[in-house]
Amino acid sequence: MSEDIDVSVIIPIHNAGLWLDECLDSLYRQKHTLNVEVSIFLDSCTDNSLAIVDGWAPRLKDTGYIVNVSKEDNETPKGVGYAKNKAVVQSHGKYLCFLDSDDTMMPERIQKQYDLAYLNNNAIVGCRFKRDPPDSTARYTKWANEMSKKQLNIQIYTSHGPTVIMPTWFCHRNIFDSVGGFSEDGKGTPEDLIFFHKHISNGGKIIRHDDELLIYRQTIWDIRIQELQRKVLKNWNTFTIWNAGKQGRKFYRSLTRENQKKVSAFCDVDVKKVGSYYTYEETKEIPKPKVPIIHFSEAKAPLIICMKMELTGGQFEENLKSLQLEEGKDYHHFN
Repeated sequence: MSEDIDVSVIIPIHNAGLWLDECLDSLYRQKHTLNVEVSIFLDSCTDNSLAIVDGWAPRLKDTGYIVNVSKEDNETPKGVGYAKNKAVVQSHGKYLCFLDSDDTMMPERIQKQYDLAYLNNNAIVGCRFKRDPPDSTARYTKWANEMSKKQLNIQIYTSHGPTVIMPTWFCHRNIFDSVGGFSEDGKGTPEDLIFFHKHISNGGKIIRHDDELLIYRQTIWDIRIQELQRKVLKNWNTFTIWNAGKQGRKFYRSLTRENQKKVSAFCDVDVKKVGSYYTYEETKEIPKPKVPIIHFSEAKAPLIICMKMELTGGQFEENLKSLQLEEGKDYHHFN
């Protein structure tokens, strides 16, 4: 049977319950003519990730996928490199399609990258991607999505890392075997960058499918939002967001509707904003919620500070100090 599997989708998981349903749903909705295996390794999960996988496994099998799941329950997770290696080793496909558990695929990702990798067995095949939230890492996204074919293989020493991002990788299994797998040195180790450069040193190439085939999620933001809501905002009946600009509005849009309703105002120093309203245009609610924008001197505690420090020559810090508030009680930073 293993000889008949065209592609193994490699999904390493550690506590991905927040996003895993969307990830597996995007796999379920793939349109392809291939024999595909799903190879999942759960690395010491303490959330509901295993239950989500167990719930999806029958549906994926009914769609024609071969589903291969294993897990370990250690005191601490072994790390991303270890989990990827375990998922690859237990898989059987000729080609490997890597998928992070917090990302989602466009419906034709597997087929389109397979078609390109089939003609380029010595290449890591990436693809263009969209970001979620859309405005996160705009400069990096532009760099990664707009490089020429030549630049993909020569701009390999920048601080950005691999010229095709790891969550979009698709390659022949021989590439994994030739490199020897991912580094298992654990947290803080750039296992994708190490693999990338070993591949290039082996004479391998980098190519990219020019369609946007993946939605690349900014999970650190999501986790911060989740923890702030769980530990802080649940105890507040109302609060003010300091920053009526891009970061403050992004923060507001990321909140649950329950916590959005607690926002009494945005505060700012920009005279062009003060006295106006922020309208939450993205919602389907009618009428659309409007939040007043007030001068910071009128702001009432508690506050969430969505300002970056040390960018205004000390003016923001002075303004905050003038309110005589206590950090951790009257305000929290989210910047």
